[in-house]
Amino acid sequence: MNLTSPRRHFVTGLLAAAAALLLAGTNATAASPSQEFYEIRIYRCSTAENQAIVVDFVEDALLPALNRQKIDRVGIFTPTGEKADNSVYVLIPYATLDALGGLNAALAADAAYHEAAAEYFAIEKKAAPYSRIESRLMKAFAGIPVLEQPAYSKEKKPRLFELRTYESHNAHMAQLKVEMFNKGEIDIMREVGLGPIFFGETLISNDVPNLTYMLSAENDEAHKTHWKGFGPHPEWQKLKKMARYKGTVSKIISTMLAPTEGSQL
Repeated sequence: MNLTSPRRHFVTGLLAAAAALLLAGTNATAASPSQEFYEIRIYRCSTAENQAIVVDFVEDALLPALNRQKIDRVGIFTPTGEKADNSVYVLIPYATLDALGGLNAALAADAAYHEAAAEYFAIEKKAAPYSRIESRLMKAFAGIPVLEQPAYSKEKKPRLFELRTYESHNAHMAQLKVEMFNKGEIDIMREVGLGPIFFGETLISNDVPNLTYMLSAENDEAHKTHWKGFGPHPEWQKLKKMARYKGTVSKIISTMLAPTEGSQL
């Protein structure tokens, strides 16, 4: 057999090219984590008593079950401030859509989950602790592909969170606003200490097109100080004056949130 034949060189070249592509893909994956998916569930409760019932269920039954499915960094929050109501907000990160798609079946088969939730599930319809669960599904931005957790959050020190939704009047403008964040706005927020937790392009909700993100701070005073540093930042002044990004946001909704005792954020 002639090992130096053109065919031999061709096959060897193909194998080398395949190996190079595989190595490049591995390195790219290591350098750029896959973008996560986020679900925000909002349990709409009419009273503080009902809010407490839902918080207990999420902390004692749902959260441990999610952790058993390798779903961690789950945030559990209640609104705070002048506009606070009795809702319960739950932020659930998913590595893949398959993790979300298989969750209900996993919960149905989880005996420990049903045991922990038995009293909650036994509540009669007339005494239901929430009216409905509102939900939104988001994909993480390329500029912050996985959830970031500040040290004060990991250490469960005093902290607060701000959930912000930016609505746009059409899908193109919403995409441009995502681009604007990826091309500099996220970095500016990090620099001034606004403590970004996640940024999500909303895929499914009742108010699309929009994007939703979460910021954090150790207290309200620090959070306001960080915002004061954002507005006059020279890079933000350049970015917001770019004609490409004019008119990308039609409405901003802000909700201040306090973590519950069992929150992992």
